[in-house]
Amino acid sequence: MNQDSVDRKVSMSYEESSQYSGEYSLDQNSNQIFDSKRSSEYLVSFLTQPSSYCVGIVDMVNSTKISAQIGSIRASRYYQIFLNSMSKIISDFGGSVIKNIGDSLVYYFPKSSGSDNKYDFTRCIECGLTMIKSQKYLSEQLVKEGLPGIDFRVSADYGSVLIMKSNVSESIDMIGPSLNMCSKINRLAEKNQFVVGGDLFEMIKKLNGYRFKEVKDFSLGFKLSYPVYSVQ
Repeated sequence: MNQDSVDRKVSMSYEESSQYSGEYSLDQNSNQIFDSKRSSEYLVSFLTQPSSYCVGIVDMVNSTKISAQIGSIRASRYYQIFLNSMSKIISDFGGSVIKNIGDSLVYYFPKSSGSDNKYDFTRCIECGLTMIKSQKYLSEQLVKEGLPGIDFRVSADYGSVLIMKSNVSESIDMIGPSLNMCSKINRLAEKNQFVVGGDLFEMIKKLNGYRFKEVKDFSLGFKLSYPVYSVQ
């Protein structure tokens, strides 16, 4: 995907994020977001069989420092633009957001489960690269609003996860080693860089049109290491 296409996609998501407002009410007594559907008891259940998926994380860089400098109201706008723009890109490539954790989004690609179709893995790679390509455009739009430019890291991996449901949300959640590893290798990426773990690399290393470079091994302990690759 060329840069003009990326800019158009991000421009659309930027406009949508400007118009969106959440459907929460505010408890005036506690000054906290109040959700009347939430039960006082949190319960979860799991599907009995694990499945393998492409999973990813996009995480802002230095957001804590930036939000402290710009104040809570402007920081909410800053986060809104970033999270909504990344979510739009993920959706465009057939991915689904699982959850946000602070200033990051965790996502996966439903059709990659047990797939031998390389296109399902290509979409994961194109999604990560498109997010990185969007950084320049997003920063320009933020600066126009008097906000700081933005930097972030993207990581992806492939492997087994357990799908989880809770009684307080209609959305699924996931836990498993591939998500844990995806979170860990995200820290090895440089600003505005896309990295993948060794298991995903084995699935995509023969795809045409991409360059992979081993950036570092992640220590698993017991003298074992896990390779991590940047993608271009």
